[in-house]
Amino acid sequence: MSAPAEPIFVDLSESAPTEIESLCMKCHQNGTTRILLSKIPHFKEIIIMAFECPHCGFRNNELQSAGVFNERGHTIKLSIQSKEDMNRQLVKSDYCSVQFLELDLEIPANNNRGLLTTVEGLVDNAIDDLTAGQPLRKAEDEFVYNRIEEIIETMRSYKEGHPFTLVLDDPSGNSYVENKCLPAQDPQIKLRWYNRTPEQQAFLGLQENQTPAEAAAAAAAHDLSDRTIYSATASEMLNAKGLPEVMSFPANCPSCNAPCATNMHLMEIPHFKEVVIMATNCESCGYKSNEVKAGGAISEKGKRITLKMTEAEDLSRDILKSETCGLSIPEINLELTHGTLGGRFTTVEGLLRQVHTELRDRAPFIEGDSGTESGKDRWARFLDNLTKVADGKLLPVTLIIDDPLANSYLQNLYAPDPDPEMTIEEYERSWEMNEDLGVNDMKLENYEQHETPAKHEAPHDEEKSN
Repeated sequence: MSAPAEPIFVDLSESAPTEIESLCMKCHQNGTTRILLSKIPHFKEIIIMAFECPHCGFRNNELQSAGVFNERGHTIKLSIQSKEDMNRQLVKSDYCSVQFLELDLEIPANNNRGLLTTVEGLVDNAIDDLTAGQPLRKAEDEFVYNRIEEIIETMRSYKEGHPFTLVLDDPSGNSYVENKCLPAQDPQIKLRWYNRTPEQQAFLGLQENQTPAEAAAAAAAHDLSDRTIYSATASEMLNAKGLPEVMSFPANCPSCNAPCATNMHLMEIPHFKEVVIMATNCESCGYKSNEVKAGGAISEKGKRITLKMTEAEDLSRDILKSETCGLSIPEINLELTHGTLGGRFTTVEGLLRQVHTELRDRAPFIEGDSGTESGKDRWARFLDNLTKVADGKLLPVTLIIDDPLANSYLQNLYAPDPDPEMTIEEYERSWEMNEDLGVNDMKLENYEQHETPAKHEAPHDEEKSN
């Protein structure tokens, strides 16, 4: 058996840059490019490149993601309220576009490179790009020149603490903005996950030609036209089609990108519904993961489950956390937004340990050189309290599971009788929740008619009268 190959990407503390001679694009003499293949906790594998020319002094740096894309894209909206917020560190991938909302200014993704910088550095780059062509604009079109000068002056005021809103839209899901309030949510950051459009899939190179939904539906209907359709459960339908109960299909490991297998199984949870469980096991690096997708129709109401955990036995309860579910434990200031961690089917203890691992690995800035001592101490205490809860040493605590699609489940130890430690309540989803979930754009009647869907608008409390 051959020895395992050495990893290409290594930790920052263990790596050294590679130097190559390259051409300076400013003076056209030879300079030096340093390339570093490394890992950082949140951004997975990255390639850092820095160029310096000893002849003219030109310097440049670039960051590229070498890891896999996330399953969904995301939008990060950051509200800058003071000069201190300009020091927030951020990771902007190659595919991320940047918007300054108040200026109605957008920097497209294809005009930028990946960056590991601060908000101030991002503003400086925008100012430099706008300033570069100003002499030519002044000679050709003085109106455009004056308008851009106004934008430049406004952006310079941002560096002095003038409030503004920054939006990062990344279909690859690999951008990040530093959270100053860890472990709690940052009120100045709003993160929204979304499914990529066919155009975004093509932009990322994941799919060159996207088949239209109507054509895919017609192909599926034609494929099933010669088969006998039974009125049965999903598992029985799988057996009727001659498929095994556990299906396996090839995939790539999200950790080392080596070929591996993903197993999928349809199962029914008692007193709940049918779900799809997917598990990946990589023999090359030992990576293991599982994910759960809820089956069935979308529930009319959201569901909030509150469990008072009073003893260690509560940690062994089975829990199904869907990909739209949020989770919180107020006693230790733990609050996860909807969609964090994706879908999971595990125990309460297993979920808390996964949360611990994810939060520890996804907060690279607070533990780095830029983090303050008070922030590091607060973060360490939070992780320690989370570990104590998972070990059953910090009880009682309150576990709150909030799922707007009601696709999450927590085991009732007294089923079918009510659990005295568990409270389940249903609530009406808000218009904003339905908009984020895509429910507002669903057409359940006359969907075969091809027409342009009407643009949904948020309901108003009062109608304006003429």
